[in-house]
Amino acid sequence: MITTSVFDLFKIGPGPSSSHTIGPMKAAYDFVQRMASLLPDQLEAADALHIHLYGSLSATGKGHGTDRAIVAGLLGWQPDTTDPDALLNLLRDPADTYPVVIGPKTFPVNAASLHFERVRYDSPYANTMVLRLSSGTHPIAEEEYYSIGGGFILRKGDPNGDEGRAATVVPYPYTTMKELKANLSGAGQSLTEVLMANEMAITGQSRRDINQRLDQLLDVMHKAVRRGLRQKGTLPGNIKLRRKAPMLYQQARSLAQSADSFLIFLNAYCLAASEENAAGGIVVTAPTSGASGVIPGLTYLAKHHFHYDRATLREGMLAAAAIGFLVKHNASISGAEMGCMGEIGTASAMGAAFLTHCAGHGIDAIEAAAEIGIEHHLGMTCDPIGGYVQIPCIERNAMGAVKAYNAFLLASSGSPGMQKISLDAVIKVMKATGRDMSTKYKETSEAGLALSATEC
Repeated sequence: MITTSVFDLFKIGPGPSSSHTIGPMKAAYDFVQRMASLLPDQLEAADALHIHLYGSLSATGKGHGTDRAIVAGLLGWQPDTTDPDALLNLLRDPADTYPVVIGPKTFPVNAASLHFERVRYDSPYANTMVLRLSSGTHPIAEEEYYSIGGGFILRKGDPNGDEGRAATVVPYPYTTMKELKANLSGAGQSLTEVLMANEMAITGQSRRDINQRLDQLLDVMHKAVRRGLRQKGTLPGNIKLRRKAPMLYQQARSLAQSADSFLIFLNAYCLAASEENAAGGIVVTAPTSGASGVIPGLTYLAKHHFHYDRATLREGMLAAAAIGFLVKHNASISGAEMGCMGEIGTASAMGAAFLTHCAGHGIDAIEAAAEIGIEHHLGMTCDPIGGYVQIPCIERNAMGAVKAYNAFLLASSGSPGMQKISLDAVIKVMKATGRDMSTKYKETSEAGLALSATEC
């Protein structure tokens, strides 16, 4: 049964990667809280804190800022309140040491405390981190965490992870689109009412509070777009990639009467948010940081070009969340598990559902739009050059949004009942494709476009 909150799927935090930045920060924070409950003699015996990273966290963690995120979490920082400039300054000098306070004791942590392991580690997830307190070479206590995409984490021995709502009873339980549609039919309720009722049960918040938080998410998304439209210069990292969004935006404005301007505006909005993410700015996971340009770009377009009101935008966000829930529950939104089809593919499907719902179409058209969005991202690899969320990630956000818009057009221009493949079926295919995909193409920068780094 799906008991994920909208505000777990859409998280506010620093870029560039929810699985490599937000997830590890949360895991490190959780570790410190847990270690504080150790017996006094155990803490007294411990003299060092070490962090071991495996899988994709090890392969591309440097480019994604995983080391900085972990130090931030150990220092007590939380993703939604982190100052992105302060985060970028952490570990700027490898000799910098930070005091990590656990109970009555302080442990010095620096770059040497983080170990990017290249050995194979027996783990159920690609993104694994082990945090350990030790005395010399003798371990005192440790926790193993898995960053499973979108900033979600699991701790070994805790199957519910950071959601922790397995026992929550929702008024409209579902695990598949078929079951969600049966709820709508049986209850005679709209999609918005069903999702809102479940959200109130999951969070314990009122409708008014949930709407205010949805408005906050939209505001943060749109601030990222506006910042990105103004910022010029080069993105962090060795690629020295120059921002394109401001130039595209000016081009779109100069061609306002052209048929092409609509697409150029959309591209500019998506690139703007994605470039902000790549620069480590504050974004919203939608459903991940690597895909945090698609939904912001589409919602910005919907607000400023279609002139949808706040209520319509909120309802569209709920429809988008429903698609994200289904993918997360039945496949994965992690690039390290599914390749980029798990990130951009899901974001595109969510964006298609958002547009279709906002335009007033029913659940059949919403399902068809989301299915088309995923179907045409099947097999997409995650092969970032240099481990940075820049090439091909930034332009891929724009392409995902364009596909979302086309999926909306295809689904709403005919009879949704003519769609031969269901959303549930394509999500199953997505999961199987992710399993079959070589790990070289799943956020490790070991193949594909990543091998062209020497040409950049």
